Amino acid sequence: MSDTPKLRRGWTTGACATAACKAALTGLWGGTVPERVTITLPKGEKPSFEILRIGPAEAGVIKDAGDDPDVTHGAEVRVSVASSTGGVVFRAGEGVGTVTKPGLPIAVGEPAINPVPRAMMDEVVGELAAEYGRVPDVEITVSVVGGAALAAKTWNPRLGIRGGLSILGTTGIVRPFSCAAWIASIHRGIDVARADGLTHVAGCTGATSEEVVQALHRLPGHAMLDMGDFAGGMLKYLRRHPIERVTVGGGIGKLTKLAQGAMDLHSGRSEVDFAILSDWTGQDLTGCNTALEAVTRVPDLAQIVAQKARARVQEMIEAQVDIVVIDRAGNVLARDG
Repeated sequence: MSDTPKLRRGWTTGACATAACKAALTGLWGGTVPERVTITLPKGEKPSFEILRIGPAEAGVIKDAGDDPDVTHGAEVRVSVASSTGGVVFRAGEGVGTVTKPGLPIAVGEPAINPVPRAMMDEVVGELAAEYGRVPDVEITVSVVGGAALAAKTWNPRLGIRGGLSILGTTGIVRPFSCAAWIASIHRGIDVARADGLTHVAGCTGATSEEVVQALHRLPGHAMLDMGDFAGGMLKYLRRHPIERVTVGGGIGKLTKLAQGAMDLHSGRSEVDFAILSDWTGQDLTGCNTALEAVTRVPDLAQIVAQKARARVQEMIEAQVDIVVIDRAGNVLARDG
């Protein structure tokens, strides 16, 4: 049995906003903002949330992301409610962004509150309207304290979400260290690029390679896909949602793994096979510790890696593909395509 402790789950900003909405609306229609509320998540789970009483019709929830390294962990998600002139209307308060580019699941000009959180809050409005005998005409304003600063650490500026964070979540649950959220961000980046008519995008393994590739090709920010280790997640989506030209950039180590067929480039989930590098170069590289060390022994290896990485990517997608291989300092070691 493994001694590794089980990682604790957390709650999405959408779940927190729903709980705060329920508390605020209870204050508006029932006269008192409660200390705790229970909500129903899309799959039926019913978590309870401690409520911050902010005003007679305004409440907050401190987001608990569990053991996930989420930039919004500990952030205060606030909701204020008021009567609307008809139906449920969503507003972006301080720290919540507004959509400015097409390609996202929310229309341009709308608050960046995703469809599932909207549906969850709609359901809360319907339930409480029935309970209190009210007409479900409610204006819901969602805010995140310090959200504009936190948004700078996310993909939001690149995706055209201005002014703050997105209120996210499809299940209401944050699963620790889940790859799904990162891959979903890559997919949304591709959607935005396509909707904006871009014909050239780039996926890079890290900040240094991204800076190099963006400068080489003079690409706009929203053409840069934060691929990270998830080459497979990016390429599989591009196969179904093609873009004319794709550049892949990264360090020699990660691109060597890509060249050898790995689609997840994380150090814990794939590794460089030095026997294969020996076959490629005709020299014994099995004593090397890193791909960069192998390149110092056989400088031509970088170009071989670039060529073979391009071939791997070309197997996955129908696009014009080029590869940029860099060292740790950001120097270009090889290009292909």
